[in-house]
Amino acid sequence: MASVKEKTPSGKSKQNGKAPEAAKTQHPKERYMYWYESMQLQRKFEEKAGQLYGQQKIRGFCHLYIGQEACSSGSYSALTKDDKWITAYRDHGIPLALGSDPKAIMAELFAKQTGSSKGKGGSMHIFDKSVNFVGGHGIVGAQIPMGAGIGLAEKYNKTGNLCITFMGDGAVRQGALHEAFNMAMLWKIPVIFVVENNGYAMGTSVARTSNVTDLYTLAEAYDMPSEPVDAMSVEAVHEAVSRAAERARAGEGPTFLEFRTYRYRGHSMSDPQKYRKKEELEEYKLRDPIEQVKATILEKGIATEEELAAIDQTIKARVDEAVQFAEDSPYPPAEEAYKDVYMQQDYPFLME
Repeated sequence: MASVKEKTPSGKSKQNGKAPEAAKTQHPKERYMYWYESMQLQRKFEEKAGQLYGQQKIRGFCHLYIGQEACSSGSYSALTKDDKWITAYRDHGIPLALGSDPKAIMAELFAKQTGSSKGKGGSMHIFDKSVNFVGGHGIVGAQIPMGAGIGLAEKYNKTGNLCITFMGDGAVRQGALHEAFNMAMLWKIPVIFVVENNGYAMGTSVARTSNVTDLYTLAEAYDMPSEPVDAMSVEAVHEAVSRAAERARAGEGPTFLEFRTYRYRGHSMSDPQKYRKKEELEEYKLRDPIEQVKATILEKGIATEEELAAIDQTIKARVDEAVQFAEDSPYPPAEEAYKDVYMQQDYPFLME
């Protein structure tokens, strides 16, 4: 469990120095290589998405995951391919960590028919059933009771699977969280609730919205196991999610994890970020999750600088290929607007 040492200017708790000792356990070489490749793919994809937004090739809302990559990659390595995932609208990174095709994700950002949601969802509503990603959701906090419901379905069907439910720190102010927490504990639903606490709900710091800045303690009212996690450390994320998953699969119900992370970019592409100091951002970059994993890989002799550079080039090529695919793909035809939705002629009572 991470130890709280002091508060950042945003009011969030910060851990000083290195990752918690719990993150020092041995992990196989394959896991470290997955972490590096997965996080680097997310980072390069998001950096390119930011550039394309500036060129007006991506429009509407766009919330980048840069800096938070350990949250998705560390969670994925701790779960099984049959577990379900749901999150809010900062949702590009998770499906990439799960193995979604970057071409389909990029095409969705371009609102093209070849996108993962057929061009209808855009940045905030990415879905990919093939990797059990039940979507990004634009309504703040709406995914919390949905995640509990998905977990309940897994329990009812006796699959042995769970649902990991992500939310932002602003979503913990929603009443739906408390209703979901109560029901999840009452029925011992196999769900892992995760708040990605990056310090700011849009541009408002945690300290300005709540008297409780250690968000994991909110679960104590429901006797739900909870803990803070240094989410700049992918090892710490993996181990915390592993513990939570073990409890869920043993029939002990939900866990609430506070991933203490940081986004390097604004809340969305239109955010000037005037609410935080540059020094705060630079301080977090010193603990960049990708650089930490890279240093460990080199220190342990898992791969060489040249081998990691080759991986970087492969990732760059994949992202470039995704952009070209999105550029070349068609927009959805007009008649597509009537598909995948409820239609009145199928339900005559709606016409009354």
